[in-house]
Amino acid sequence: MKKLYLWGAFAGALLLSVSCSNGKSHEGHEYETEEHAGHTHAEGELNHEGHDGHDHAHEGHDHAHEGHDHAHEGHNHEGHNHEAESHDSASETVSAHSDEIILPPAKAKAAGVVVETIQPKAFRQVILTSGQVQAAQGDEATVVANVAGMVSFNSSVTDGMSVSKGASLLTISTSRTADGDPAQRAKIAYETAKQEYERASKLIENKIVSAKDFATIKQNYENAKLSYEALAAQSRGLGRQAIVAPIGGYVKNCLVKEGDYVTVGQPLVSITQNRRLFLRAEVSEKYYKYLNRIKSANFKTPYDDRVYELDELHGKILSFGKATDASSYFIPVTFEFDNRGEVIPGSFVEIYLLSDEMPDVLALPKTALTEEQGLFFIYLQLDEEGYKKQEVTLGADNGKEVQILSGLKAGDKVVTKGAYQVKLASASNAIPAHSHEH
Repeated sequence: MKKLYLWGAFAGALLLSVSCSNGKSHEGHEYETEEHAGHTHAEGELNHEGHDGHDHAHEGHDHAHEGHDHAHEGHNHEGHNHEAESHDSASETVSAHSDEIILPPAKAKAAGVVVETIQPKAFRQVILTSGQVQAAQGDEATVVANVAGMVSFNSSVTDGMSVSKGASLLTISTSRTADGDPAQRAKIAYETAKQEYERASKLIENKIVSAKDFATIKQNYENAKLSYEALAAQSRGLGRQAIVAPIGGYVKNCLVKEGDYVTVGQPLVSITQNRRLFLRAEVSEKYYKYLNRIKSANFKTPYDDRVYELDELHGKILSFGKATDASSYFIPVTFEFDNRGEVIPGSFVEIYLLSDEMPDVLALPKTALTEEQGLFFIYLQLDEEGYKKQEVTLGADNGKEVQILSGLKAGDKVVTKGAYQVKLASASNAIPAHSHEH
């Protein structure tokens, strides 16, 4: 029993020892735990404070960053936008003057550029056509053969030679014709008719010949007398008939040559006095409604390239056709004018038909126009050195000036000479170097 008690006490002491040892270790552990906890708390506080400070600094940095962003935004949105606005403003200026042509005054003067301010004025509508100069009626005569026979010239008869009235041009030989000399036949017929008339004159007194038969005999006698006297006046004897000029003037055409056989009534020579001439214009049907407004004309000859004005040649309009013939689609318009020795009858000319005046018309000389692919352009002066290309629509043309229907207004300054020099300058400054406003 004692042993049992001893073992129990020993076990209890052992348990107590172990328990104390464990308690001390537990306390140290708890102390360490507390110390660790304090360190951790301290570190936590430190870390918390440092983290907070860092966060605060980060927030400050973020704030500064935000300020930087704000400044950047201000820079981008204000400075950049201001710059963009300036760029847009410059772009608008360039756009507004992108079609401006720069030509300094010194270069423009050297190139012969002339600028005029355009104002409305009276203008004549013009129809461009062609026609022919013809001899006026009464100023031209054609000599015809009065007998049949062979042509023989007394002297050289050439186109353009001067002849006087009654001058001998040629002779017609009738001696070698089958019918013989017409002058001799006319003489025989006249003498026969004369004898018959004298015999009937005696018989009518005794009423042996009726009044009707007597009248017929008398008529035959008078006709035979006229024929004989006409042939006898031009007869040169031996079966030769002289052909003389009926008027004085110039030989326009010699229609026969030496040795030709001619019949009665055949044209031989045409003679013109060239004092008055006709101008016959052939006008297209599309201008028919304007013909009643035609008052005068200008024409240009092919041999001297000169423009003649009918107003200076005492010209006047005679008539215009009311229809066309089967072989032509043109309407004739005829003028008459004085020939001052410079226009050749029969020549074909270029004609500008002039209407009555139209008031308040904007017109430009042809030197102001340039053409590109069927379109017409002019150049307007914007300032001392700036020009602008402008498309225009053309109207009537009088050979020197052209009516402008659109693209031009009164007061515009237009390049009337040197337009092509301005056009060449546009190739070197398609985008203007300056951006000043006008």
